[in-house]
Parts: sequence; C-alpha cells; structure tokens
Amino acid sequence: MPRYELNQNIKLADHIIGNNHPVYIIAEMSANHLQDYDRAVEIIHAAKDAGVDAIKLQTYTADTITIDSDKSYFQITGGTIWDGTTLHKLYEEAYTPWEWQPKLCEVANSLGLDCFSSPFDDTAVSFMEEMNMPAYKIASYEITDIPLIRNCASKKKPMIIATGVARESDIRLAIEACLEEGNKDIILLKCTSAYPTPYEDVNLNMIPTLAQEYGCIMGLSDHTMGSGVAVASVALGARMIEKHLTLKRSDGGPDGAFSMEPKEFEELVKNVRMVEKALGSKEYKLTPVQETEREGARSLFVVEDIKQGEALTPANIRSIRPGNGLPPVEYDKVIGKVATRDLFRGDPLKYEDFQ
Repeated sequence: MPRYELNQNIKLADHIIGNNHPVYIIAEMSANHLQDYDRAVEIIHAAKDAGVDAIKLQTYTADTITIDSDKSYFQITGGTIWDGTTLHKLYEEAYTPWEWQPKLCEVANSLGLDCFSSPFDDTAVSFMEEMNMPAYKIASYEITDIPLIRNCASKKKPMIIATGVARESDIRLAIEACLEEGNKDIILLKCTSAYPTPYEDVNLNMIPTLAQEYGCIMGLSDHTMGSGVAVASVALGARMIEKHLTLKRSDGGPDGAFSMEPKEFEELVKNVRMVEKALGSKEYKLTPVQETEREGARSLFVVEDIKQGEALTPANIRSIRPGNGLPPVEYDKVIGKVATRDLFRGDPLKYEDFQ
C-alpha cells in the first residue's frame, strides 16, 4: 500500500494532471532571459509555439537565496559549469527581475499558457500570491526547507516538488508538511541535480517506484541533453515534464548549455503526445483494426482436391494464410477425418466438410 493517500487528479489552472489526462509540459525559463526583458517575452512566445502548457519562472534575488561572501562555503566548485564564481555572483546574473514577473505572466496567460514560479523564501511566496500564480514549484535544493514548503502548501495550490538532492526522509518530511497544511495536491518530480545530467545518473525506473511508495502523481525535471529521457519517462508514468528552454544555446548564460532550443522543444512535445497515444489502454483487447487484420491470420485450408469419402491428410490440408478456415489448433483433430463432400484446392476447411 502507498505510504500516503494523495490526490490522483490535480487541477492546475484549467488543466487536470493525472493518469488519464495529457502530460503537462513545462518550459523552464530560468536565467535564459540573459537579463533582457524582450528576450524573456520571446522565450514565452517560443514556448507557446512549441506546444507547452506552462512557462515557469524563478522568484528570488541574490540576497534572498544566499549572502555575498567569499568564504569557501559560498565558492562554487566540484566540476560544475559554474565553477570559479560564488553563489551570490551566480544568482545576481541568473535571477529574474521581480518587476518583470507580473508582465511576463500576463504575456503567458494571453497566449493561453499557465505561468508560475519557484519561490526561494517567504517574500517570494507573498509576491507569487499577489500575482495569483496557480502552483508552487519547490526546487530540489529547497526540499529541506520545511518552513518554506509549509508556507507554500498553506495556499492550497498544487505543490510540485523536485527530488534531485532528496533523501527518502526529505521526501517524507516534505509530503507530511503539505498534508499538515491540508494540501494533498502533491506532484513529485524525479530529478538529478547535475547540469547537464549524464544519462547513467537519471534512474528513470525510480518514477514508478516513487509513485507506488508515496501514492503520488509523478513527473520529471530533466537536465539531460536531448528529448529521449523526457519522452521515455512518459512510458514509466510521468504526468509532468519540465525542461529548460532558451532561444539558442550559443547565446550562453548560466543555464544555456543544458537548455533546449525552440525546435528541439517542439519535437519533444510532439514525441510526448505520440507516446501518449501509443501507450493506449492497459486492458488486453484487439482494436477494430486488429480485429480486421486478424482475418489475415493462419487457418486450415484444402491444398489438394479431396473427393467425398477420402481422408484428410497432411498432404491435402495445411495451415496457411489467410484466416477464413478453421483455426490451426484443430489440425491434429481433423487429420484422418473423412470428407463429407468434394473439396477443392483453395477452399477454407469448415466443420461441416468432414466427419
């Protein structure tokens, strides 16, 4: 039995997220605006053209997410694409100006896209409430911030929680914080906090494991290159996909190297929709097309003329295509029987043809 009883159909703006509904696809803008408002608007239009459901922002400033310090704790090391700078300097470059965000939401909404964000402190939560954003995305590194999660959950909107650096205990504490606020609209995103993520570190098989363990809707926050991993996640039960979108990777920026370009994102959406159709039903039954095509399956036919009273033998009865005669499973039963009338080569064998 799942550990929790969470909602299996979650309303996010005008969408329903659940197993019998389309995969919800999010384009993450992150820092790809490169501090250019017009570029941010262009990214939103590119997301719309690609066919996504939502554009996602990040709501922080360098001073709300960290402090300006050169101490070793705040230096970025370890082989990341951001090595050599500090957290504060990175976030100064990457943040989305708050004065843009209401206007960006208006642009997105006018195009029929949902727009929401990841808050990184309580001031961001209050700001998102002022904009009436329809969901809260908890970034992977914030999954341990239970007071922040509790504050978001108290707004009674869907909680989308990335698990990239989470231990199992972190996931449990995060879910329980939401439940204590009376919020059962929880979506967990399988995530690997590596940028870009090596394919061997993705572990997509955790998607059904986490769904079964926690009784939640699952999705994927994907930082791999290309669309293959995201598309494959749908076959394993992901009902939400988040990928970074930029105009051109060569434009640079903190997240540009592992972001998708518009045409690539369009291909991702197309392939996700194709896989959704291909997954079909869990019930084993033939489609109308398969029922028609079944007529081409093998069956028992007369392959040499047989006179009335002659025996049916392997020489004059064979299992061949198409399927108009008796099923091949009857072959051993009919061999040795006697023809009740003259049979001719190419006749499908019927029960009344022998005794």
